[in-house]
Amino acid sequence: MKDAIRLFFTAVQFLTRLPVPAGEFRADDLPRSLAFFPFVGLLLAAGGLLVRFVLAPHVGNRIVMLAILIYLVLLTGGLHEDALADAADGFGGGWDKEQVLAIMRDSRIGSYGALAIVFSLLSRFVLLTELPPAKFVAYFAVSQVFSRWTPLPLSFFLLPARANAGQGSRVAGKVSWFSFLFGTFVALGIAALFLHAAVLWAGLTAAVIAAVSGLYYQKRLGGITGDCLGATVQLTEIGVYLTGLVVHG
Repeated sequence: MKDAIRLFFTAVQFLTRLPVPAGEFRADDLPRSLAFFPFVGLLLAAGGLLVRFVLAPHVGNRIVMLAILIYLVLLTGGLHEDALADAADGFGGGWDKEQVLAIMRDSRIGSYGALAIVFSLLSRFVLLTELPPAKFVAYFAVSQVFSRWTPLPLSFFLLPARANAGQGSRVAGKVSWFSFLFGTFVALGIAALFLHAAVLWAGLTAAVIAAVSGLYYQKRLGGITGDCLGATVQLTEIGVYLTGLVVHG
C-alpha cells in the first residue's frame, strides 16, 4: 500500500502543480507511476467539475468553460500545452529526426507551436460549450482520465527517441506489463462508471489517437519524447470531447 501511495504521489507531482508529501522516491518510480496517471486525470476532473458547480448558477456557460480551461492550465502548469507547441514546431519545421529533436528542445515557441496552442484551446472551448449538459460531467471526467492514460501505451510499446536525455527517456520502454494492464483496466473502469456502454466509443477514440500518434512518432523519430506524450494527451482530450458531441449531440 505504501508503494502504491508513493507512486500515486509521483504521478501527481509529475502531472500537476499540486504539492505532495516529501518522501523517498526511487529511480524507477516514474515509469511505474504511469499506471496511476488515470487517477490523476480523475483528480483533475473533480476540480474542474467543482469549478462548474460553483460558477454555473452565477455566470453563463461560456464563462464557466473558460474558467475550467484556465483551471486546467494553471493546475498542470501548461505542461501539455507546452508539449503540444514543442511537438508542433518540431514536426512542422524539421525535415529529419535530428532537426525535429533540435527544434523540440528550443525553448522558444514558433508559428506552428503558437497555432497549435490556439487551436487546442479553441477546440476544447467550443466542444465543451457544445457538449449536451446531461453528458457534460461524464465526458469531461472521461476525457481527463483517457488522455492521461495515453502515455502508458506509448511508453510501453515505444522506445525513447533520445537515448539518455529528456522526459521520454525516463519512461519509454520502461513500463512493465503489470503497469500497462493495471493502468488500462483502471482507466476503462473509471470511464465505464461514467459512460456505461458509451465507454466503447470514447475508449476506441483514445486508443486510435494513441495508436496513430505512436505510429507517427515511430516513423519520424524512431521513438517518443516527453513532448510527444504531452501532445497526444492534448489530442486525446479533444478527441473524447468530440466523441461525446457526435454520439450524443
